[in-house]
Parts: sequence; C-alpha cells; structure tokens
Amino acid sequence: MRLRYNAAMNTKTKRGARALFALCPAAHVLALLSGAGIALFFALRKNAALMRGLSGSLLHPLHLRLAALTAPLPFSLGELLYALAIAGTFVYILAELVLLFRKGRRAERLYRLLVRLLALVLGVYALFCLFWGVYYYGADFAEQSGVQARAVSVEELERVTVYFAARLNDYAPCVARDDLGRCRTERAAVLERSPALMREVSARYPCLAGPEVRAKPMLFSKFMSLIDFTGFFCPFTAEANVNADFPPALFAATVAHELSHQRGVAREDEANFVAVLACLENGDADYAYSACMLAFIHLGNALYSVKPAAYRMVYEGLADTVKADLEENRSYWAQFESPVRAVSTGMYEGFLQSYEQNLGMRSYGACVDYLVSCYAAEAGAYFAIGQIEQKGA
Repeated sequence: MRLRYNAAMNTKTKRGARALFALCPAAHVLALLSGAGIALFFALRKNAALMRGLSGSLLHPLHLRLAALTAPLPFSLGELLYALAIAGTFVYILAELVLLFRKGRRAERLYRLLVRLLALVLGVYALFCLFWGVYYYGADFAEQSGVQARAVSVEELERVTVYFAARLNDYAPCVARDDLGRCRTERAAVLERSPALMREVSARYPCLAGPEVRAKPMLFSKFMSLIDFTGFFCPFTAEANVNADFPPALFAATVAHELSHQRGVAREDEANFVAVLACLENGDADYAYSACMLAFIHLGNALYSVKPAAYRMVYEGLADTVKADLEENRSYWAQFESPVRAVSTGMYEGFLQSYEQNLGMRSYGACVDYLVSCYAAEAGAYFAIGQIEQKGA
C-alpha cells in the first residue's frame, strides 16, 4: 500500500510540475538557463586565464566596435533601452495585477507573473555578468599598464594633497565662473571636446586605446542624482553616460571616469585614477581643474582620516573660488539625502561586493594609493621649483 501511495504521489507531483511549466514554458527555460549561466560565471570567475581571454580577446574588442557603432546617435541608446525596459515592466505588472483581480485563475496568473519577472531579472543579470562582470577578473589597468599602487606614508599623502590643492588654485582662474565665483563650465562644450580626451593617455598606455567618441548626457539626470549616480557605462551599448544635473566643477572629471570604463577600466578606483591622469595629460583647463578637484577630494578625505589638522591647513589654503565649488557640490548632494538614496547606495555596495570589490563604495578612495604613487615625485619637483623661484626673487 505504501509503495502504491508513493507512486501515486510522485505521479501527481510530476503532473503538477508539468502543469506549472506549461503556464509559461519560455519564462521557465529562460530562468533556468540564466540561473545556470550565473552559477557558471561565479564558479569560473577565479579562472584567471579564462577571464583574461574573455575580457581581452572577446569583450574589449566587442565594446570598442559597439562604441563606434552607437557614437553617431545623438542620444544615449543605453539610457533609452533601460527606460523602455523599466517602463514596460511596470506597465506589464500593472496590467497583470488588474487582470488578477478582475479575472479568474488568480493563482495561475500570479505564478506566471512572478516567474516572468524572475526570468527577466536573471536574464539581465546573466548578460551583465558576461558583458561587464568578466572585466573584474581579467587583467586590470595596473597589470596592463605597469602602473602599480604602493603603500604610502602620511607625509607623502600630505605632500601630494598639498600639491593638488596648489594645482586647483592654479587652474581656478582658468575656468568660467558666475558672479558668486562658482565654476560654470559649459557641459555641452566639455562633451563636445570629450572624444579627444583619451588621446594623450592612450598614447602613453596603449591598453587604453580605442575609438574617439563623445560621452553622452542623460535625459534622466535628476533621477540619477536621486539614486546617487553621476554617470554609468552601459555594457550593452558601450556608451559612456553622464549625469548632466550636478554642479559643473566635477562634471569633466566624471566624463573622463565614464570614458575610462569605455576603454575597459572596470574597477572604480582605477577608473578614477585614469580619469585624473587623462585630464591632466590632455591639458584642457576645464578637464584639468575638474580632475584636480576629484583628486583633492579623495586625497583630502584620506588625509583628514589620519591627520585632521593637516587637512584643515591645506583646506584653508584653497582659493575662495575653489571653496565655493566644493561647498556647492556638497550642498547639491545633501538635498538628495533620503531613504531612496540610502537603498540605492546599499544596493550598489552589494553589487560591488558581489564581484569581490570588498571595499564597497569606499573602493573609490583606493585611488589615493595610485595618486600618491604616481604624483609624489611630481609634487616634490613642483614645490622645489617654487622654492627656487622664491629664492631667486
């Protein structure tokens, strides 16, 4: 009797599974394949040879070609696709919920809705793992370029922070300003000049070579500010997208940051460093001022954490116009402090940590080691020349 009972139960379970599968077979298949692809990625991500091969021989050449193809479009194709996907998903959910309460078979409709949404999320994430996640485990910028970060002393950190503060003061009079002394660089002009931005740095580091294409402003920039994003690189269209709403002092450096991603620099700390490097190598005053501000913020935060009094002295030495830009930037982002921003930041930290970027959002500060390592000698020479000039005077 027990054997017959178990056999009957197994038969009933199989029939139930088949019936559920028949409700939305395509969604089930997509969810299973996507889940398997995600699991395979996480199982193989430590295979350095495979990840280097995929990122260097397949993805990077593909992204360079995609960048050239999408460049002529006057709008961001990536932003459009994301907007359509989000809007379409919300419309679909709303329509299904209406049918759920107006029609019969509510359990079946609810199950179908949930499976389709799961398949969509898993499908997008699986593609993201392939088109971008692989870069995190391939050869990074340090390995390809030979530029290595090293442990730095507090004295070196202080000197390089002072150096970038001095460079900020040097470039401050070179950018357009309003009656209150705040930077008013024209974003459209910065974007127009963005194709040439990586030219000098890619000649120095061939791993950064690629088509000269412009970064694109985002239509939903205000929304990006709400969720604490200054830009994003779309791996499906190879477009560098930038938030065009936040204060312009850091806009040019953000353009450089997203273009660094477009050239295959995945890690945030390295993208920040390459952004500073590219802007200063290029020599454009708008880009150079913005890059020095980006560098100073990261260096200053690091210096304040270990030597607050030294940071305050450096800050007091900044020009009033530079202080005005820093205050405007702080005030702008303060208005978006909200639970929505906290959730968005937490989700992004979780995303970074899922790819073993274990510092989370703090990984942006890791570029400090690169900056100090790269600019320590230049900082020493800068101040030595200043001392010589003072003695000559």
